[in-house]
Parts: sequence; C-alpha cells; structure tokens
Amino acid sequence: MIPNFSTNQVIRKPVTQTEGGVVATQHSKGARAGAEVLKAGGNAIDAAVATAFAMGVVEPWMSGPGGGGGMVYYDAKTGETHALNFGMRSPAALDVADYPLSGKGVASDLFPWPNVVDDRNLRGGTAVAVPGMVAGAAAAHERFGTMPWADLLAPAQALARDGILVDWYASLLIASSARNIGTDPDLAAMFLQDRVYAPVAGWTATGLPVIAMDGMADTLATLAADGAGAYYEGDIGAAIVADVQGKGGSLSRDDLAQYEAVWEAPYAFTRGDARFSVLPGLTAGPTMADMFARLPEPGANGSPDAAGWKAIADALHGAYAHRIATMGHDGESPKQPACTTHFSVVDRDGNMVAWTQTLLSIFGACTLSQSTGMMMNNGIMWFDPEQGKPNSLAAGRPCLMNVCPAIAVTPDGGYAFGASGGRKIMGAVAQLAHFVTDRGMTLEEAFHHPRMDLSTSTLVADDTIPTEALAVLEAAYKVETRPRHVYPLNWACPSGVMRRNGRNAGCTEITTPWGDAFREDQL
Repeated sequence: MIPNFSTNQVIRKPVTQTEGGVVATQHSKGARAGAEVLKAGGNAIDAAVATAFAMGVVEPWMSGPGGGGGMVYYDAKTGETHALNFGMRSPAALDVADYPLSGKGVASDLFPWPNVVDDRNLRGGTAVAVPGMVAGAAAAHERFGTMPWADLLAPAQALARDGILVDWYASLLIASSARNIGTDPDLAAMFLQDRVYAPVAGWTATGLPVIAMDGMADTLATLAADGAGAYYEGDIGAAIVADVQGKGGSLSRDDLAQYEAVWEAPYAFTRGDARFSVLPGLTAGPTMADMFARLPEPGANGSPDAAGWKAIADALHGAYAHRIATMGHDGESPKQPACTTHFSVVDRDGNMVAWTQTLLSIFGACTLSQSTGMMMNNGIMWFDPEQGKPNSLAAGRPCLMNVCPAIAVTPDGGYAFGASGGRKIMGAVAQLAHFVTDRGMTLEEAFHHPRMDLSTSTLVADDTIPTEALAVLEAAYKVETRPRHVYPLNWACPSGVMRRNGRNAGCTEITTPWGDAFREDQL
C-alpha cells in the first residue's frame, strides 16, 4: 500500500560541541533539568539524579519512582567504571497460583507469554513488582554525588507543580493507551477527559490542556526532605503498599524495607581501542558483548556495504538466540509500545553516566498509587507465567531486564549510549557503538544513520538501507522495510553523549519530537 507521508521530508538534529556538560534524553525538560544542575556546579551523577526524577514527571507513563532500572558510571578522575542495578523484584508473598494460564493464546502486551487469566500479570495491583528507582538514585548520590539531595529533586518538584502540558505528542501517547488507562478509575480520572477520552487541544486552540501532578509533587517534596528512607521504610512506602494491596497486589512493606540497589563490577569487553562497560547479569549488557564478539574485526570506515549489513544481522541473530536459550524468551509483541526512559550525561570533567529506567509497559501496570500520585510498574510481566522455563514466575526473584546502558572509554574520551524500546534496545545500542567504534562515524552521523532490528523472527530494516544490501538480507532473513517515523516507532529510541579531546556533545533519536541534548552553556 502506498504510504500517506511525504517522501521528501528530512529530519535532522544537529550536534554542537562544548567544553561544558551535556544531558541527552527523551524529553527536553528532563534534559534541561540535568543541565541546570551541571550549570550549578554539579557533576554527572548529580545531573543524572535530577534528570531521573524529572523524567518521572514529564513522561510518567515511561518511568519514575514506581519503576526500576540500571546505570553505568565512568569516573574520569580514577579511570574506573561502576555498574548499579536497581531493577525490580517480584514480591516475597507472590503466589504463582494467582496467575493461572487461560489457555487462550498469548498475552495482549509486550511479551508473547501464554495468556494469564484476566491479564493479572500485565495490569492491576497483581502486576506490580518491588520498585527500585528511588533506591538506585539514592545509592548513586550517596557514593558519587556532590550536591544536596533536596536540591537535585527540586527541578522535578517544580515540573510537577506546573503539571504536564498536553501537546499533540502527549495526546497521541495517552490516546494509544486510553483503553488500558480506563481499567483503573484513579488513573483514568488523572489522564482521561470524562475518564474516557485522551485530552486534546482544539485544532485552532490557543492554549493546551494541563494534567495536574500535585500528588507527585507532594511525594517528591517528602522525598526531598526525608530522603529515600521515606519511600522504603516511611510514610510514602506505607501509602504505596496500601494502594497496591487495595488493588489486589502482594507488594508489602517488608518488600520495600528489604530492597537494596546493588553495585556490581561492570561486564567489560574491548573492541579496538574502546573499553566497554555494560550492566552484567539479567540485562541486555552481556548480549551486547556477545553481539560484538560475533562481528568481524573492524574494516573500512563509513556506512556498511551489503556484506557489512549481513554481518550485523548475523551477529544480532546469534546473540539474541543465545539470550533466549540462556535467559528466557523475552521477545515482545508488536501490539504494545515498551515503556522506558534512557538518558546519558557527560560533565565538564569527562565523567559519564548511562542511565535507563522503566515501568516496563507504557503506563506500567495501568495502576496509580492514588495516595502518592505515582504510576506503578508491571514488572511481573517480565516473568514467563509458564513454570519450568529459564525465566519462570516465582516469588522474591529479580526481573529479567532488556536495559542496556553502555559506556565506552577511548584514548581521546569515550561515549555513553543507551535506549528505550524493550527488546529492540540492545540492537540499537550495539549498532550505534559499531558505527562509532568500528566505522569511525561521528555522534551526529551515527544517530542519523539507518539501522535494523532483528529482535524477533522478522528483520525490520530502515527503508533507506541500500537496495543491494536489502537483497542480501532478504536472501537470509524474512525482511520488512519501514520508514523512520515518529509513530509508530519501529526501532528503539536512543540517547547518547560523546567526549572527544575535552569537548562534549549529545544527540537523541532524530524522530522523537521531545528528545533533546541540552548543554549547560545553553542556560
């Protein structure tokens, strides 16, 4: 079918270098919040903490204090790299018997698991896992932060007091999930007009609707004053548990009190003169390393030729097959968008952060903690509800994550990359790293270059990949070509920063209208 859209439109996000710090993320306001902290003298970790909480306000359906994630940090002074896992866990009181299989096909959301009765692993209180984002931010700040905790939460509080401005992109995201939002009356009252329709400005309206975030603002104010303990052992945690249990979940105060973010040695590997550090364990980090191990040694600079595209596809295919065999089938359905935020930070001294946080599905469990104004994750969906599998549902177990924050350190600097997009994340991050490290591309060239995805049985190729290369790919794989559009986003949504010879730069997925790389010298 002939597409509706222009065949002549060109989308670009120019990259500007600076000696100051840069924050690159999926929302301009979140990037600005982090850049303000850098401007005030904070380091990359300070900016990351501020950005993490700000992003939970400006795109709360993607991530926030009700979710989890992971981070990699490069300390330029010591030359050391550190990994922090603040992923979610299943509650200790979870009963597998509460998630019976329906025998009616596969799930209606991200992963093609067997369907569970009433989608109890997808939505509602029964889908909520133990959140880790606040613990992760507190651990990062305690070890490497320099500014007061309360100062770092102040930008998010201000954004929450302002509320969410509902432009056309926000309307689109809310409308795409309106049916699921409507399953929780509290969430529907917050995000839907008449609890049914997505808020939309009139075609010729001079103003935009605003979604109030006062509950989140109050919660952030308490967190700023009392620290993370208020979340895991205090009044915030008590309110979350009461709300989730009131909606059928098994999350308990003990689950929160016993949660800890975990510092780990990064999974490290070398490619050319780049030393990579990624998250270890039940993440996509080891899969990225496996993908690079399957690639031929670096050859000519510039765009891949047909053989080069085939080599990328073969490496992706092999790495995903190994992941499925050893960690469990975490491929997702095309029916629903993944719900994740990634941002990258580099400061004036060359410290770098790659940070990914998520609620898992868009709007998470579609469950609002009405007492705190926070959307809760649906981390239980990460588990296979069928027993006897590598990633089967069980109580008190860490969730398998698709996150892939990555840092590469090179003789002249390095870069911090990551993405949102579910199982598509690893392939996007690995291809960007391949373009830069193996093919000599600049940050701007890499982010504007076409990519492919092979996280399912179908290879999805950017329709600007040369015809000769597509022919070679089609001889080996089932191939679909798609355009690079705002919606649906056919590939992952990356954000990255780069440091070269003392100068910093950032870039985000070129098609995302909110994504921005903000420099501290812009303020």
